[in-house]
Amino acid sequence: MFIERELYRELLSYIPDKRFAIITGARQVGKTTILRELYAELSRGGHKVDFLSLEDPLIRAAANEHPEQIFRSLREKPRRILDGLAPEKQFLLLDEVQYADDPSHLLKYLYDTYEGNLKIIATGSSAFYIDRQFRDSLAGRKRIFRLSGLDFREYLQFSGKEELAIELDALRQRSDYQSRYVEDLRLLFWEYLRFGGYPAVALESDEREKQFVLDELKNAYVRRDVLDSKVSDETRFYRLFQLLADQTGNLVNKNSLGADLQMDAKTVDHYLYVLQKCFHISLIKPFSRNLRKELTKMPKVYFNDLGMRNALLNRFETIPGRADKGQLLENYYFLRLRQQYSEEQLLFWRTTDQQEVDFVVRERPEAGMAFEVKWAESRTAENKYAGFSKSYPHFPLQILTAEDFWSF
Repeated sequence: MFIERELYRELLSYIPDKRFAIITGARQVGKTTILRELYAELSRGGHKVDFLSLEDPLIRAAANEHPEQIFRSLREKPRRILDGLAPEKQFLLLDEVQYADDPSHLLKYLYDTYEGNLKIIATGSSAFYIDRQFRDSLAGRKRIFRLSGLDFREYLQFSGKEELAIELDALRQRSDYQSRYVEDLRLLFWEYLRFGGYPAVALESDEREKQFVLDELKNAYVRRDVLDSKVSDETRFYRLFQLLADQTGNLVNKNSLGADLQMDAKTVDHYLYVLQKCFHISLIKPFSRNLRKELTKMPKVYFNDLGMRNALLNRFETIPGRADKGQLLENYYFLRLRQQYSEEQLLFWRTTDQQEVDFVVRERPEAGMAFEVKWAESRTAENKYAGFSKSYPHFPLQILTAEDFWSF
């Protein structure tokens, strides 16, 4: 049974647009599932639609030979735009497009040759689209849709708790709503902080099975990322991944990491790039009125899935007694904020005398909002951040605690 993700409706509304749609995200977050459901939806609507996967070596070989060769696997070849607009647009759904030798050339050729007559919706696991060649060659021809792991609401749905997902909606939409199920939601929220948002994990009801699935993802798919990215030292790469998991929400000092792992800062930088490219981690920059400082100061690291983070450390204890529960909560709010803002807008503030605000959202050049995450409300919290509020009065600060999960 298909459980609809939030991104699915957004993709459906984009169908009439002539630009190609590129769905990106980590392995196993559900991109192929969404693509298959789009195929079924378009087929039910009577559209001409084909589904091809570039994991198939024959299809990949055809695409690498020449973009036109990919049509050998289609029921009908689309009309070139030079021959005029076709009476009906065709749809081609391409799974795992990053496996093509040159996905940029493949997609650009198909767009320029069949513009308006062929709509491509493609998926790609690694962020090949961040390469400059991809951005430049497909400028104006595509829109990127990022599929992340399940958010907490989707986790409830995949866990078979649809009624609690509805309760969560009511709590978020109505400030006066009184729910009898807040404690049930809290327990499942703690479960989410432990096991994260991979769909296959959420579908398992047994905690041991959840851990087993996460270990499989960690061992099998992370290794595929290593191989695909041609990482030279798999052991040190994996150790770096573990060190980052341990310092979630903290500054990333490349020189210190290099010293710990006995490798130079350039290699650390490359491995960090690979982890970002494969959607495992995100690095956010410091907030400053001086753009040069934002670009040169150390970033902070967050994980794109908390289950993967915990699997790397083999830590699945229940939440209340955990020493790292504050890190998990901060990472959770990072993921919530990233749903609403770009990573360019999402920053943090830190001074040389160790004053810090966890998240600063720059909505406009000189205005936005700020958030500090605490497991429990602190009476001294407001005084502690008076320096930030005085320096940046147009960035009002809000304290987020573990009790705000249902309202934020």
